[in-house]
This record gives sequence, structure tokens and C-alpha cells, in this order.
Amino acid sequence: MAIVDAAVKSYRRLTNMWNPRSEKEAGDAIVKNILLHWFPNKITLGSLSWNYSFYLGTISFVLFMILVITGVVLMFLYVPSVERAYGSVKDIEFVVSFGWFLRAAHRIAAHLMVAVVFLHMVRVFVTGAFKNGSAVDTHRPLNWIIGIALLLSTLLLSFTGYLLPWDQLAYWAITVGTNIASAAPIVGKWLRFFLLGGNEIDQNALIRFYVLHVFFLPMIVVLLFSWHMWRVRKDGGLAIVDHEVLSQKAETTIPIQSKTYSLLGITNGTTVHVQNTMVDEEKNTIPSSPHLTRRLLIVTLATFVVVVILSVVFRAPLEAPANPAVTPNPAKAPWYFLWLQEIVTVTTIKLGSFTINGALIGGVLLPGLLVLLAIWWPYRDKSSINSVGVWFPEERKVQNRVFIAICLFIVVFTIIGTFLRGPYWNFYWPWETWPEIPVKF
Repeated sequence: MAIVDAAVKSYRRLTNMWNPRSEKEAGDAIVKNILLHWFPNKITLGSLSWNYSFYLGTISFVLFMILVITGVVLMFLYVPSVERAYGSVKDIEFVVSFGWFLRAAHRIAAHLMVAVVFLHMVRVFVTGAFKNGSAVDTHRPLNWIIGIALLLSTLLLSFTGYLLPWDQLAYWAITVGTNIASAAPIVGKWLRFFLLGGNEIDQNALIRFYVLHVFFLPMIVVLLFSWHMWRVRKDGGLAIVDHEVLSQKAETTIPIQSKTYSLLGITNGTTVHVQNTMVDEEKNTIPSSPHLTRRLLIVTLATFVVVVILSVVFRAPLEAPANPAVTPNPAKAPWYFLWLQEIVTVTTIKLGSFTINGALIGGVLLPGLLVLLAIWWPYRDKSSINSVGVWFPEERKVQNRVFIAICLFIVVFTIIGTFLRGPYWNFYWPWETWPEIPVKF
């Protein structure tokens, strides 16, 4: 019986976060769990809703964990050497049991993480969640800047992993990407040299990208994510909480007999009996366990299922081994940088013997300006607290439209660069056939 009782108690400790039997167990589930300790004991109904945050932050974290788990396994099978990298990836794809699935899951999760983090940033902007609310000692603009750093780190994490298969797709994508970066004034050539460990994409570049990809950038993402979550708690939770506080109305309540309401105050009349008005916050909050914990479990399982399905349907590509002497036509950057490559094409203008450098304008100055504008904007936004935590508030209509237009501009240019650019970077509709280009050795 003692063994059975011990087993039951152990089972209860493991499951009380999903199915607490009392408010005390619900509170203990949050306080005693290292992961759930990020969240408050009680959560508002708006913060719990699906249609406010879409749980994009949670999905991003789950995708990152999938990347970590699959990446650790791949590290045991991959050899970061220009002589053996391609062969080791080919073995993972065709020799190792379910290696093709492992590689596809890692690639799909990486692409999805870039897209989801971007969508999360869009959601934060259009809901005004980067603005301070009514809580004391908040600094949501700082957390917005941390989010921008997380987006840039995610892009670099995916970019550094792009080279590792050491095939033609990877080699020339990195060639295009680093050439765009080299157009930066003053530091451009130094930045390219730092990334590649030299002037050519060779062993030095591969080992640098490998170390950045498997150690430094994941550590930066973990630290930034931890700081990001801590700031969310410090800032009073999701921004919708401020909107809920403003929408609550004080109600007249019967004073609690055990409390003295006039101890530090002055009352009129001949009695200390006073009327008490207060906001009943309990009507708008529920325990995080089990309500939030169950939703987190659902989001985690759903994200995992989507990654599994996409990994089965879309196999990770593997082209011919990297060959610096054979240039593919067209040579494209990774898909999330194709909007930059498209802008480089548009802004490269020849005026007689003079050429306007599109790589400098479209590849460095314009994206740099967008990043600086995004960092500065929370301090520029003077809309009232009524617009915080609200989807498309009227007083932020103009700036939301401008932001959405910029995002659509990026998405449209990405689609054009991915699907509609063919040989010599000419434009082709989907129903048009690309001309055959002879390969020169």
C-alpha cells in the first residue's frame, strides 16, 4: 500500500499542473514549475483568448525547441568539413534511418520560425503592444527592441545554417547574401571577411557558420527570449490587460466586516460606516493552471503535428555538391532575403558610364533604415493608452496602414523573387517556360 500511495502522490505531482484539484494546487503548479514560472498565478480572459495573440510567441518557442532537439541529433551525424560535409548530409538523407525526416523537420521548423517571429512582430505593432500601459515601472518599448533583436537573431540563425549542406543551393545563396552585406559603407568588406574568415567561401567560412549556428546564435536567442519573457511579466503581462483594466467599472460593494476602511481616512457623519467601491478583478481572471497550461499543451502538439506533416510532404532539397566554378542562373539568396535581392535589382540604375549601387541602397541602407525606424517608433507613437492592446484602433489607423503596407511590400517582393525571377533575373509569369541556359565549366 505504501508503494501505491507513493506512486499516486508522484502521479499527482506530475499532473497537477494540467488538472489541479484546488486553487492551492493551481498556484503551486505555476510557482514550482520552472517553465510555468514565467506565467502569473492567474491570467485574464483576454490574455487567454486565441484571437488576440494567436499564441505566436509560444509557437516560436516550440519551433525553436524542435530546432534544438533535431539539431543536436544532426550534430552527431554531420561533419563540418568541405571535403565531407556534402557526403555526410547525403548519408543523413539516404542512408541514416529516418534521416531524411530529421533533416526535413529541422529545415521546416527553421523556415516556420522566421515566418512566425515576423508575424508576431506584426501583431505586436498593430495592437499597440509596444506602448506602456497603466502599470507602474513598465518599459514595453524596450521589450519591443528585444523582439527586434530576436527577429534579427532568428534570421542569422537560419542564414548560418543555410551553408552547412555544402551543395550548390547553399553555396550560392550564401555568396549572394554575403555580397549584399559587403556593400555596407566602411564596415561592409570587414563584415564579409569576418563572416567568411577570409575572402572566399571555403573551410574557414564553413566552420565559422557552423560554430555560429550551433552555439553562439542559439545562446543569444535563449538569452534574448528569457529577457523578453521576464520583461512581459515586469510590464504587467500582455498589453490587452491594460485595455481590460480600462473597460472595467467600479461597483458598490458591501464592506467586509473584518476590515477597517477608515483607519487612515476621514469620514463624514457620526458613524465610521462607509460605502466601498472597487473593481472585482476576479470576474475577469482565471487560474493559469489548468486553463493556460492546457492551451500551451494544445499549441505545442499542434505545432509539432504541422511540422511533422510538412516534413513528410516537403523533403529538404539537396542539389549537386558546391562548385565555385559553376554559377547557377539565377543565383538566389535565401528566401527571407529575396526581397532585398529584388530591391537591389530595382535600385541598380545605369546612367551612361555611372552606375547607382543597388546593393548599397536596397541591401544595406533601406533595411538599416527600416530597423532604425522600428526601434525609434515606440518613442514616437503618441497615441493614448486607449489604443494599447486593441486590434487596429482608430487613433493609430494611419501608422498601422503604413506598417502593413511596408510588410506587404516585403512579402510581395519575396514572392516575386522566389517564384517569378528566372535566368538573368528576368521576370517570368508562373505559366511561362524558362529558357534553357547552357552550363559553363
